[in-house]
Amino acid sequence: MLNELKNRVLSGKQISFDEAVEIARWHDVDELCDAAGEICRKFCGNRVDTCSIINARSGRCGEDCKWCAQSARFHTGVNEYEMAGEEDILALARHNDGKGIHRFSLVTSGRRVGSRDMEYFCGVYRRLRNETRLHLCASMGLLGEKEMEMLRDAGVQRYHCNLETAPSYFSSLCTTHTTDDKIATIRLAKRMGMAVCSGGIIGMGETMEHRIELAMTLRDLGVDSVPINILVPIHGTPLQDMPPISEEEVMRTVAVFRFILPDKFLRFAGGRARLSKEAERRILTGGMNGVIMGDLLTTIGNRIDEDRELFRSLGLEPV
Repeated sequence: MLNELKNRVLSGKQISFDEAVEIARWHDVDELCDAAGEICRKFCGNRVDTCSIINARSGRCGEDCKWCAQSARFHTGVNEYEMAGEEDILALARHNDGKGIHRFSLVTSGRRVGSRDMEYFCGVYRRLRNETRLHLCASMGLLGEKEMEMLRDAGVQRYHCNLETAPSYFSSLCTTHTTDDKIATIRLAKRMGMAVCSGGIIGMGETMEHRIELAMTLRDLGVDSVPINILVPIHGTPLQDMPPISEEEVMRTVAVFRFILPDKFLRFAGGRARLSKEAERRILTGGMNGVIMGDLLTTIGNRIDEDRELFRSLGLEPV
């Protein structure tokens, strides 16, 4: 069955929800990863897409997302500030540009960035566009049309808005906004002519069926990049005691996502640092072809030079 479904995907056809569930249960994880890797190479070659982010506004968020250190409803000790300094942002961007990273994103806490603050961030983006070679991305919440248009006109090419988890599971993790709110933002960005990055977090108590539901929702939305975070339980959040999922579970999840999203960039995001090097290598040859490099929002990422050596050893070519 695995080879039959792999060949169907290789021929450009889609698999169903039930078939994805069967793939996820395949007894041999290496066979599953090999099949996903073949699909990845067919549609994406040996390229790996690299990006980096900066926490441009931190903490004091009024939303109640149970996984997040930046919610004002939880006491996590996260660093709080209204806006990162323009020169600090430019310095990090230039550093990452010099290291050959492809994309760079400003990420802000809070439900959305309003028009007045957006003026400041768009000024930063205009400088980034003029002073670096980076492809520019933004992650600034549930924006309206005016703010999204401002970003696009300032040079932002891709908008990020994670669905986080399956629509049927989201309300158990967040009550202050909905999956529909996020989908409206994604559709707005696409109407504005921007590419879209949207994925989620695994290990928040969801089932494999929930993850497959998430992947199929992203497929239906036609997103371009799918970050896959592994939950890092943060002290002070409601998920602080969530037991970690196994490395094999991560491998299976990535492989199934590749079957559902054969031609997209699946991107290592938060939580990668807790994986063994062997698991990292298996995942990067088993369907994953994108990486957020450097430190993340409130957790530690992987060093850029180590990642570049890892890519070289696996025969992967950074975009």
